[in-house]
Amino acid sequence: MLPHWTEGSVTVDGLEFHYTRTGDGSKPSLVLLHGFSDNGLCWLPVARDLEADYDVVMPDAKGHGLSARIQPGQQLDHATDMAGLITALGLEKPVVGGHSMGGLTATEMGARYPNLISGLILEDPAWIDPSPDDVPLRQNPFFEWLTNLDKLSLAEVIAFGKTANPLWSDDEFPAWAASKQQLDKTIFEVVNIRKPWREFVSAFTVPALLVTADVTMNAIVSAATAQEAASLSPNLQIAHVPNAGHNIRRENYAAFMQAVWAFLG
Repeated sequence: MLPHWTEGSVTVDGLEFHYTRTGDGSKPSLVLLHGFSDNGLCWLPVARDLEADYDVVMPDAKGHGLSARIQPGQQLDHATDMAGLITALGLEKPVVGGHSMGGLTATEMGARYPNLISGLILEDPAWIDPSPDDVPLRQNPFFEWLTNLDKLSLAEVIAFGKTANPLWSDDEFPAWAASKQQLDKTIFEVVNIRKPWREFVSAFTVPALLVTADVTMNAIVSAATAQEAASLSPNLQIAHVPNAGHNIRRENYAAFMQAVWAFLG
């Protein structure tokens, strides 16, 4: 976090949600929602480039970063949590951006809370359809790695990240590594990555940008899925970023930001 930025927390339905903020409300608001196992500061490079024109707010989702832990039997509703944060901070119809899980949350907010937002930026959102080949999250190799981080130092997590993600800038790794160690492992029992994204997209009433990348590099949203989404909503536009996978902004930052600036402009 930069020295002139601020951090704080708001209470939503009795739970504390942590956020980092670049401004004081004197500029248009932009809320950026991180992906699964990340935290708000994982948007640091983007926020640094946008802060001259926007008051950028980067919350930690429930179970992530410094936000509330997940209680036994508690269900996740990230869209309602983030709508509550927008209201608690008194933000005036921000643009809401999101990556992966955060992109799915933003998609849902576009359908359920259109009165609170003015636009959406969706970076390879987790539009994942149910599959007979689905396995429990704990059996996914990356998620299995996440459950064993207590044995590693922060430097070891960063080293792993750099080996696994050679296209990323060095600026990405400190927040990324810290977020992995902050993750509430209870989330594996309650997280839902299968939601009716088509229903949400069909309900869009605000302008939305879908940023896609290459499925051969492990991006989620294929060209066919993007075209299907565009057919569901006249409010959705698509920008394809080449030479990048699921972490689009981390792998082709210049092209990602070019698409974002064009949309915001």
